[in-house]
Amino acid sequence: QVQLAESGGGSVQTGGSLRLSCAASGYPGSRYCMGWFRQSPGSGRVGVGFIHSSGGTNYADSVKGRFTITRDNAKNTLYLQMNSLKPEDTAMYYCAAVSLPLFRRNTNCATAKYDYWGQGTQVTVSS
Repeated sequence: QVQLAESGGGSVQTGGSLRLSCAASGYPGSRYCMGWFRQSPGSGRVGVGFIHSSGGTNYADSVKGRFTITRDNAKNTLYLQMNSLKPEDTAMYYCAAVSLPLFRRNTNCATAKYDYWGQGTQVTVSS
């Protein structure tokens, strides 16, 4: 069982930066995907960025060049560095994880079905 806890959300002005953290307890195994998602009021949850256990990352077009996912394996923590924030980035941000069996080791993390979710952290960007 993996438990995820996000932190680091807050309110910033347009152009500002925030770094979200996702602390993981439990171990998703040696092969996994982790991702950041966001959900605005009245909208569905959408993927923001993803990282495979191999280290590969990919991002939604809307955040490419502005957001960066990193991880600290020693701390079991995933990060989302968000720069040049825009009002449209305002949302609840969630981290998620899924363990990958060997036959799915090359799963595209952007299309994976995630089993574990955090409670979310709110990001508000004002103009």
